[in-house]
Amino acid sequence: MGSRASTLLRDEELEEIKKETGFSHSQITRLYSRFTSLDKGENGTLSREDFQRIPELAINPLGDRIINAFFPEGEDQVNFRGFMRTLAHFRPIEDNEKSKDVNGPEPLNSRSNKLHLEEERYI
Repeated sequence: MGSRASTLLRDEELEEIKKETGFSHSQITRLYSRFTSLDKGENGTLSREDFQRIPELAINPLGDRIINAFFPEGEDQVNFRGFMRTLAHFRPIEDNEKSKDVNGPEPLNSRSNKLHLEEERYI
């Protein structure tokens, strides 16, 4: 199962996602496997309907807000890279990550990026 997902992701793409999101190799391959299982149209993207079929989101009172977080305004599909970027905002900030690469781009899961996601999606 995990090997199938890793063969469908190119190594350079996996490394780019790892660097951009902070997820580990094994987390990315597990999430890719989950992404492909949700992709009922098998077109490499997820729709709002694909998310709405997730039972935990269907019964969650905040389900619509969570789903909306994955879709920029005017978009009705999200690819794996966009899926991962959105999930990265929800990763907890670990102490050893706070001091990483002070001159590099701010991590997607930083407090300010989490607030920006909130403003962007819900206002």
